[in-house]
Amino acid sequence: MKKVGKVIKDVLLVLLALAFLSPIYIIFVNSFKDRQELYDNALSLPTNFSLQYYLQAMEKMNFLSAIVNSLYITIVSVIIIVVLSSMTAWMLVRTNNKLSTVIFMTFIATMLIPFQTLMMPLMQFMSSITNNLNIPIYNTREGLIFMNVGFHASLSVFLYHGFIKSIPITLEEAATIDGATKFGVFWRIIFPMLKPITATVMILNVISIWNDFLLPSLTLIDTSLRTIPLSTFYFFGEFSIQWNLAMAGLTLTIIPVIIFYALAQKHIIKGIGEGAVK
Repeated sequence: MKKVGKVIKDVLLVLLALAFLSPIYIIFVNSFKDRQELYDNALSLPTNFSLQYYLQAMEKMNFLSAIVNSLYITIVSVIIIVVLSSMTAWMLVRTNNKLSTVIFMTFIATMLIPFQTLMMPLMQFMSSITNNLNIPIYNTREGLIFMNVGFHASLSVFLYHGFIKSIPITLEEAATIDGATKFGVFWRIIFPMLKPITATVMILNVISIWNDFLLPSLTLIDTSLRTIPLSTFYFFGEFSIQWNLAMAGLTLTIIPVIIFYALAQKHIIKGIGEGAVK
């Protein structure tokens, strides 16, 4: 009976995996088809595995410019989030008073606010700063990075906060006795110990920022500033949809994230496991 139960569980897991992977299969196989073949049978394999539609999609979506914008915005945003969030969480943990508790709970509370309730006032505020103070926030990549840091800091501080609480304060006291400054204690003692949770924070923020459509669509107006999701969106016209080109563009969009996740998978699993144990 145990063997039968194990076989049933394995079959259910395989079916569940196939259900989750089916959208990726549909996107991939249809990226090689012309429109007629796609409409005939969206689930069948293409008759010809040609890169024709990928080349057309790359040209239409200005792929090189879009991927450079996405990489720049994502990488810079994640670096700033990791640095500021880890330092903030460390200070909140080590400063054990009512003010630090209030600040930490404020970070937690902001995670419950839907972005849709803030987007219009936020855009009006950022536009007024750009127009009145000549600070380039609206319609700039740097402005989008600034907003990304703000919106993703809460979850990152929360994750770092829980991990840092498990690090003995005696390590910091010993380093201080040896003459290390507070800055040196963090970067030489604490931050290297945060490697597992840092990998988790990075992958969560990379996926979120790379795939984000709503905030860049509100912030970036010039076509030269479009990110990958914004460029892919323009395959979906008002009266017609170029499905085969859209599928090719979507495939190009998810490839960098899959590569990043594959490279960081070991650290992500380790970070989640250690965080759960601690």
